Amino acid sequence: MIFDTHAHYYDEAFDADRDALLSALPGRGVALVVCPGCDLGSSRACVSLAERYDYLYAAAGIHPENLEGVALAELDGVKALCAHPRVVAVGEVGLDYYWVKTPEARKRSRDFFDAQLSLAEELDLPVIVHDRDAHRDCLDLVRAHPNARGVFHCYSGSLEDARVLLERGWMLSFTGSLTFHNARRAPEVAAWMPLERLMLETDAPYMAPEPYRGQRCDSAMIARCAEKVAQLRGISPEEVLRITLENGKRFFGIREG
Repeated sequence: MIFDTHAHYYDEAFDADRDALLSALPGRGVALVVCPGCDLGSSRACVSLAERYDYLYAAAGIHPENLEGVALAELDGVKALCAHPRVVAVGEVGLDYYWVKTPEARKRSRDFFDAQLSLAEELDLPVIVHDRDAHRDCLDLVRAHPNARGVFHCYSGSLEDARVLLERGWMLSFTGSLTFHNARRAPEVAAWMPLERLMLETDAPYMAPEPYRGQRCDSAMIARCAEKVAQLRGISPEEVLRITLENGKRFFGIREG
């Protein structure tokens, strides 16, 4: 019943056993996976994986850490990939002020985020947003695109920011960081928000939940995140997995799984 709404299975961390792992995941309870790209090459790799595994879908986009040497004209390539029937979102896109430091580079990343939000509006596709240490500017750009709809993945913002996004109809998604012993904001938001707006993800190969923190993550580990949400909400893990599966299918427009 697991829907992993964000996993990077093209990553080199899976080079040694990618096919074996992806073939085994359905038998480990994984119903659906969305694999978002971070540039044109990885977006193409996501589409290729989605063509090979019927439970896996792709997203295409350019990540804020992957903009060096990239021209806005390359978004034509993203648009072309989004026409593929296995592509269900624009992403992973957004802002990252932890790694992107200079004013010039940050402005460039805002320009790309703005353009990719416009592309998502044009194509009527949801957006998968990366937001690291850039909450204010991310929210400002979302406000500037009233017809955009999307999810803030690996949500790390405040309860107040979550309220703004939910009021605009957006979704929030949580990784294994929800289970970390020092986690504060994510558990607070996950306990408070409407369950029908919550999704689960791994960000594989990163963000493995406790007790696997520091290891390579895969989609089956979402069961630990579901246990944490269940504890916060006073319901069963099975109910959390059922609800988040349906939420993800509705959000991405997927009928099977």
